[in-house]
Amino acid sequence: MADYFANPIDQLWSALTVLIATILAGLIGLEREISGKPAGFRTQMLVGGASALLVILGKTVVDSFGDSVEIGSHVAADPIRIIQAIIVGVSFIGAGTVLKVEEKNRVRFLTTAASILFSAGVGVAVALELVILAVAVVVMVISINFLLGALSDKFPLGGED
Repeated sequence: MADYFANPIDQLWSALTVLIATILAGLIGLEREISGKPAGFRTQMLVGGASALLVILGKTVVDSFGDSVEIGSHVAADPIRIIQAIIVGVSFIGAGTVLKVEEKNRVRFLTTAASILFSAGVGVAVALELVILAVAVVVMVISINFLLGALSDKFPLGGED
């Protein structure tokens, strides 16, 4: 029988990692929420946390089963596929936020869709123990959205969010 409580300290660190990713992605979502855009605080938090969780689970699977696979077996452990799957799944969420306004022939909320992708990236970075990178990315995304958003409000170039 499997020992589901093996390495409780490791599991607590994993839970803390997911929490950190969730909080950092939530900061991106908070900016979207304050700006009145779709896919705000909760959505971004869930995307960041889920991304971190999936990467951690992938690393766990590779660590658990990587040594037990015989040479020549058809079982492959490729952690890059997990990141690829996260990007595909998050892209569907992002596509759901994009809105085409027919009367103005405009597409809206592309920035929000890109922010969702960044939230996923933040989750992956935290799960890979690149927390400083994740924090820097959050600062960058918030700066882009706030500062350049305010600038584009003053000097519109024909595009919206």
